[in-house]
Amino acid sequence: MKYTALVEEVRGGLVENIHTGIICGMNDQLESFYQVGDEEHYTYFRSASKPIQALPVFLTDIIDKYGLTEQEAALFTASHRGEPYHIKALESMLAKLPVKEEELYCPPSYPLNIQPREEMIRQGIQKRRLYHNCAGKHMGFIAVCREWGFPVEGYWKEDHPLQKHIMDILSHLSGIPVSAIHIGIDGCGTPVFAIPLKRMSEVYLKLACPDLIQDPQLQLAVNKMTAIMNNQFNMVASQHFICSILLEDKNIVAKGGAQGVYCFGLKKERAGFALKVLNGSEDVWPNIVASILEQIHYSNHETIKNLRNLRPSVIRNDAGMEVGSIKEIFQSEKLPLN
Repeated sequence: MKYTALVEEVRGGLVENIHTGIICGMNDQLESFYQVGDEEHYTYFRSASKPIQALPVFLTDIIDKYGLTEQEAALFTASHRGEPYHIKALESMLAKLPVKEEELYCPPSYPLNIQPREEMIRQGIQKRRLYHNCAGKHMGFIAVCREWGFPVEGYWKEDHPLQKHIMDILSHLSGIPVSAIHIGIDGCGTPVFAIPLKRMSEVYLKLACPDLIQDPQLQLAVNKMTAIMNNQFNMVASQHFICSILLEDKNIVAKGGAQGVYCFGLKKERAGFALKVLNGSEDVWPNIVASILEQIHYSNHETIKNLRNLRPSVIRNDAGMEVGSIKEIFQSEKLPLN
């Protein structure tokens, strides 16, 4: 694998951390036009696959049939972080859908965000499956199983018909055969997919530009899903998080995953990007994505500004003193968009 330094963290004039990684950008001719490192490196999507895993819901009329709001429907694509507005919507979904909490395969958990997690612990509230960041995804899996007549038992297994259907969708969007998709087990217990990073960028290109999808029903499902993700940007992760900043820009479809994976697509520019920070850090996502957008001369400067504010280039200590800096040091090995 070709390792490339993406970001340096400097303290007192000394390089303290170097984050290496891989980046690929693909245009609507299905050519990679932006490359840092080995774009053929197999990479797990982790939770960046959630929009793909949610598409079976959007291929049905489950949302209308059970009267789900856009806030609730966005949770099918989400890594929710357990804020009160997430929990309220999840409770409402549970009351509407033909799903029982004990059927969710994801384990009982506390919220990802510190404040709601600590508040629950102070109040003596026990862990719940509903608080797991993948709960919305699992609710969607079960609802689709009941809608299509699949067995709910074992819905999380690789050989279940729902998981096979999701694999077919991923194959269609990525342009690689099912046999070439590597499968592992994700944190919540469901299959997790690895494909070349270049093909991950193709998936997000097609989520941003569904006219490139040959299946008309899948086109409609993607349009419906991504509109909801943009409209309900805080539901996909939470406020003050990179997903919310990017999705608030209606030109962008974006989702991150564990262990340093981030993917996004640009609608007007007709481009998809995927990146992997090889040490698994999520902290430098805003710096890397902001730098990519600057390098391709992205027109929405407000989005870039918001990313820079989320992770400033200045490192401060606990007293607020400036003690170092964060600097992106990568350039594409190919020519970026004009």
